[in-house]
Amino acid sequence: MRGNYTLFGSHASYYTAKVRACLRKKRVPFVERLPADPLFRSVVRPSSGSHRIPQLLTPEGAVVQDSIEILDHLEARYPAVPAFPSTPRQRVFAHLMELMGSEGLLGLAWMHRWVFAENRHFVLMEFGRSFRPQGTDEELMHYGEIIAQRMLSYGLPEATPELRERLDAQYVQLLSLFERHLLQHPYLLGGQPSAADYALMGALHAHLGRDPAGLRVMQHHAPRTFRWVEHMLVPEIQSPEFAEYPSDYLPDDEVPHTALAFLNFVAETWGNRFVRDVLAFEQSMMHLAPSPGHMLDPDRDQPTLEEETLTCNGEERRHAANVHAVWISQRARECFQTQSSESRANLKAMLGEGVCSALLEAPLNHRMARVNNRLVIA
Repeated sequence: MRGNYTLFGSHASYYTAKVRACLRKKRVPFVERLPADPLFRSVVRPSSGSHRIPQLLTPEGAVVQDSIEILDHLEARYPAVPAFPSTPRQRVFAHLMELMGSEGLLGLAWMHRWVFAENRHFVLMEFGRSFRPQGTDEELMHYGEIIAQRMLSYGLPEATPELRERLDAQYVQLLSLFERHLLQHPYLLGGQPSAADYALMGALHAHLGRDPAGLRVMQHHAPRTFRWVEHMLVPEIQSPEFAEYPSDYLPDDEVPHTALAFLNFVAETWGNRFVRDVLAFEQSMMHLAPSPGHMLDPDRDQPTLEEETLTCNGEERRHAANVHAVWISQRARECFQTQSSESRANLKAMLGEGVCSALLEAPLNHRMARVNNRLVIA
């Protein structure tokens, strides 16, 4: 369809869920295609230099890769229903949730998918359909197994009853905090979705909201969250459950205490590694002493660095920075560190002492930018 965007992704894809929800809530005209589409292999992948999904083909023929960059691109083109609030407290919250909600919950969602045997048939069939949409069940399982083995090559702990119990307990606690918030508010920052809400869709829709084991837990423990996921998949902003709630961010730069409790739980449970990422990255850059424009890895959109010895929370350890996570965290750190001293004090008082405050105050000596889908020193 001429004039439309084309989203290349799949319903089993963690990051596609985030972009799809944003496209719909902003009412962007788009069509969705699978990575099996010939256009993805012939045009999109060669243009971006990446096999990752989602990728967005613009009406002008440009390719935008990485969900953060896609949301930024859509925000510039479609400012209605802004994904990023303009006020400091809400904007810092949204940027922190970009990291904590999306990258922070990835481990929980990914492990929950693979350690519960009841998920396997569904997930493999979904993977197979992404690459052979009209294939037989046998073909889907064959291709699904190939994709699964590639993903599992990253390593997976032994799927013990103790691990499954721990994952479910974390998941239920996460859901209980979100349920408490959804008693009073349709979205994290009030009456319209933000980047904070989109960041949750990978975990709460693509994995834990569709895989049988995660879906069962959500439906049993968190009916409001289940309904929130359903509503995030439609273009309407106002849900019937909140028919009288204004479709806007909360006034006076308010961040609900229930949203802060949710953020801080995610940060304290899974977010310490992001502080270590920044410290290790800055240490690596001190050794490298790169000039502006230095490309960290011309062959990879998500570079890797050597381990560094660093001290964090009084503990010395070896850590290799996740450079992509450092780039995402840079958005929250930059937003915080460019505020006035009074505003920074207010933000710290809002967040309290803990991982979020430690991350916001982490060094920002070597900024990164994404240029042609590669990370470079700005």
